[in-house]
Amino acid sequence: MARLLAFIGAALLAAQAGAEPLTLRYGQAYSTLRSIYSLPVVVAEREGFFAREGLDFQVVVPTPGGSDKMIDALYDGTFDITHVATPFLIRKALAGSDAVAIAAEFNNPIYSLVAKPDIKNFDDLKSKTIGFADQGGTISISMRKLLALHGLKDGDYISKVLEGTPARADCLRRGECDAVPLGQPQDMAARAEGFTLLGLSTEASPKFLYTVTAARRSWAQAHKETVVRYLRALRASFKFIRDPTNRIAVAGIVAETTGVSKTIVAEVLMLYFEPERGVLPLEGEIDIDGLAQVIAMMAETGAILPPLPTPEKFVDRQYLRAAGIK
Repeated sequence: MARLLAFIGAALLAAQAGAEPLTLRYGQAYSTLRSIYSLPVVVAEREGFFAREGLDFQVVVPTPGGSDKMIDALYDGTFDITHVATPFLIRKALAGSDAVAIAAEFNNPIYSLVAKPDIKNFDDLKSKTIGFADQGGTISISMRKLLALHGLKDGDYISKVLEGTPARADCLRRGECDAVPLGQPQDMAARAEGFTLLGLSTEASPKFLYTVTAARRSWAQAHKETVVRYLRALRASFKFIRDPTNRIAVAGIVAETTGVSKTIVAEVLMLYFEPERGVLPLEGEIDIDGLAQVIAMMAETGAILPPLPTPEKFVDRQYLRAAGIK
């Protein structure tokens, strides 16, 4: 029986490989291209997991593009699915979009508040310029909570909005920002250059669901096979990333993508996995509790008013189940 099942499985894979690949256009903001938050998709592409699933996978960067544009571009034919931070998906869905999360890409981000070398503590930030991400996003929300935890409230500093960790890192190095939140590996690179680490977002914020793959409900229902193949490839990517025997290969991919040294990337991977901090999903599964935390964080800022929606409103997990992901 085992041999028969193996034969059938091999035959099915061979038939799929010989068939015309299904085109899948994946939207990605320019700010994400050179960040670690593109890692699951980059690995799936580099390691041939999309091709193995019979997908012609194409990354599309909208112009102009940004986090606030990603859901809109699902409607104008720019791409089929998209990488997006959860607050932007929630805002669009509450405004009438039928877009939903079909997989998780990054959980529990660790953002560092990094400052100029002469700034040694939070008090030194008074009347200084801090480069934030989108004001309604989880990065800015967690950073403001961190600042408040250390005695700084709105009005004690000057806010400047910058899209993406690379742009904020550049602002810091040019001296136009006195402090900025940075993700990995740019935060560790900045510290190696002598910039000051003031604190981490995780000091002030609970665990939450950061970025997801989103699609319109109507499109996903009409292209279920394509979605399921994408999710199987994503699952293979997460397993590859987590496998300790692939650590050197993953470090090389991150270094090439972000432009930092493999030594710094090795520190990032140690931060994520030694010990396990739940930064990445195991297989692309969606953490409903983590999404509920995003809703609560948005409510704290007035971005969402009571009664608060349930997290289930913004997800469709039928495709994960079809791909064998819980």
